[in-house]
Amino acid sequence: MTTFALIGAGPGLGLATARRYGVAGHTVALIARTAERLEEMTAELARDGIRARGFTADVLDIESLTTALHAAGTALGPIEILQYSPVPRADFMKPVLDTSADDLDAPLAFSVKGPVTAVNAVLPGMRALGRGTLLFVNGSSAVRPNPNVAGTSIAFAAESAYARMLHDTLAGENIHAAQLIIPGAIRPDAEHSSPETLAQRLYDIHAERDGFRHYAEPLPDQPPVTS
Repeated sequence: MTTFALIGAGPGLGLATARRYGVAGHTVALIARTAERLEEMTAELARDGIRARGFTADVLDIESLTTALHAAGTALGPIEILQYSPVPRADFMKPVLDTSADDLDAPLAFSVKGPVTAVNAVLPGMRALGRGTLLFVNGSSAVRPNPNVAGTSIAFAAESAYARMLHDTLAGENIHAAQLIIPGAIRPDAEHSSPETLAQRLYDIHAERDGFRHYAEPLPDQPPVTS
């Protein structure tokens, strides 16, 4: 079976999504900055009978991210599904009038250089397989700019443009790029945005390969949309 690689592995959505793909039979590569967290997550998945392994990397460090993805493919098998969903840092979220040009360096590296690096690392393997899925997870500021969180609004919009171009360019190669917008907080008690519900949604996007942009729930004043 092929590998599901998760960039931004954490105990909420990350663990739920890793479990969902693992239950489907994929091996799981968890990528995050903290080795201790990765050890805890791989141990929990192992108790469920899921083969998983952690690889430390920082999405702001292109070399470490490339190395981690190559190591994952070598150790676990070809990466068929890549999910890019690291959580932005709090300092990315300054009001627009307090945001300088220098303040955008890290958000753009996080949301543009990181995804480009990850895709370039896994794309040759997907092409060799003849199939693949690229999943991008963003908050609502990716599609509705919020002047209170200027860094993520600008960077998420750029990430969205990149992902959309991938969707259009790679469709003919049976490689599906898609984006899931999560408008609110991820909470265990949320009807549409609990970790388990979102994990199933991300699995369905991979399996059904229908359209580019999906919403966990509608934005305020917006009907349900899939495009």
